[in-house]
Amino acid sequence: MNLRLFGAVLALIWLTASCGQGSEGASEGTDAVSLQDAPSLLGFRTEDFAADSSKVRDGETFSGLMARLGMKGVDSYVLAQRCDSIFDVRRMRAGNAVEAYYSKDSARTLEYVVYHNDRIRSTVFRCRDSLHAYLSDRPVVSERRIADVTIRSSLWNDMKAAGASPLLIVELADIYAWSVNFFGLQGGDRFRLIYNQTLCDGEVVKIDSIEFAVYDSGTFRAAAIRFDQRDGGNKYWNEKGESLRKAFLKAPLRYNRISSGFSYRRKHPISGKVKAHTAVDYAAPSGTPVHSIGDGTVTLCGWDGTGGGKRVRIKHMNGYETCYMHLSGFAPGISSGARVSQGQLIGYVGATGQATGPHLDFRVWKDGVPIDPLKMISPPSEPLKAENLDSLGRMYEAFLKELPE
Repeated sequence: MNLRLFGAVLALIWLTASCGQGSEGASEGTDAVSLQDAPSLLGFRTEDFAADSSKVRDGETFSGLMARLGMKGVDSYVLAQRCDSIFDVRRMRAGNAVEAYYSKDSARTLEYVVYHNDRIRSTVFRCRDSLHAYLSDRPVVSERRIADVTIRSSLWNDMKAAGASPLLIVELADIYAWSVNFFGLQGGDRFRLIYNQTLCDGEVVKIDSIEFAVYDSGTFRAAAIRFDQRDGGNKYWNEKGESLRKAFLKAPLRYNRISSGFSYRRKHPISGKVKAHTAVDYAAPSGTPVHSIGDGTVTLCGWDGTGGGKRVRIKHMNGYETCYMHLSGFAPGISSGARVSQGQLIGYVGATGQATGPHLDFRVWKDGVPIDPLKMISPPSEPLKAENLDSLGRMYEAFLKELPE
């Protein structure tokens, strides 16, 4: 894979006139950016009209919005029909900004309506004469960046303090989902990375890709190299050519803390008896989503008569089984015999059965023997093809030289 060096300004996109051009914007619901200071982007001179600004109201339909702005119902219907290939009026989002432009004469006729899909894209509706719509995109800049973030308070705050966009957190969590517990990061943990991002008016609107990253906790180090083999499979590998995608996720939920660990001798908080607790208890608010850590088949779903409350047990490949207990409820479609995929929602944290408070009792077995989930080594996915190892190694060395020590 060639390294993509960014920094060139993308050409301004302005799709004019007919309904047969363009497509709906990719993201919705963001704060809009007023385009009144750049009339050429809209395809008409905004200073020739009187303008009003508002937002789409909760529950408001396209016809309702246009009626509120002064358009006849028959005209808004025709406009919606003509422009269905440009903009799906059913996907309007409450809270998105709208600008209405009227004639300056006493009739105050509605001429144009501008709906801001997101920070980059807007849909312009011509509201009289030839009813139609077209798309208008603000110019964007793509750039390549290097970030060095050490945890001091929280990943979010420290990412911003390092001059990097917190949008990176979602991307990093996806890449390291199988090797780094993002809900258990500690002070001193460090991320160094090389990435590409898109900016509009100086603000980051999208992380295009993370090309290289290194996580270091002091005792554990994990590199991630983006390398696409063009086979539709994994795209991130360590320096040995091992896929970062594993058979199991590190944790089945987002938790506040571990309230009880794996032990063969623990005093039960309710009965007071000392017995084995071959599980990890994750303290989390009631209703917190719980996900299957791997692909498998549900073997049990229902009430556990031994004190575990509502629970789901899943059989995985290679002799592994997992169990999720004290749930408040099950996700739709989860029942005995159902197939589940890695990361699929299976239920919600609760305190059913013998529990002193909401938490997830999570258990893992290998060939019928209980194992500590926190010490479980997840089986690897298929490694990088042998013919690509040399290229991966060269990329790894080149990327390392770019990162700060």
